[in-house]
Amino acid sequence: MTRYAIDAPTAIRLVREGATVAAGHQLVAPNVLRSQALSLLYREVRRGELDRAGARALLDGITTMKIRLLGDRVSRSVAWQLAEQLGWEDTVGAEYVAVAKLQADALVTADAELARQVAGVVRLAPFEALL
Repeated sequence: MTRYAIDAPTAIRLVREGATVAAGHQLVAPNVLRSQALSLLYREVRRGELDRAGARALLDGITTMKIRLLGDRVSRSVAWQLAEQLGWEDTVGAEYVAVAKLQADALVTADAELARQVAGVVRLAPFEALL
């Protein structure tokens, strides 16, 4: 079994594309994933790129997605340390990286800047590796 940490944009993409995660793969993410997905979809609605019904359908898809959400003391501590190490202003991205370091074989992120900053800190995988 391969375990992948995913970020909120990746979760949205999985649902939006109706993609099926390959058998034998497990998804993990920090608890913040659902709140971040909510915020990202809300912004799409505000910009007129998506209607409310579409956003709600995507959120429902994320809610029912088979994904293990983590937020334990150790992952929060590692996220804090990573944010300090990388000189980040907040810990949101670091939470994804911490979960990847502690619980996954690789991180799948749609955020090119995050991927650039954590190359060498954690193994990265492309979206297609999930399928």
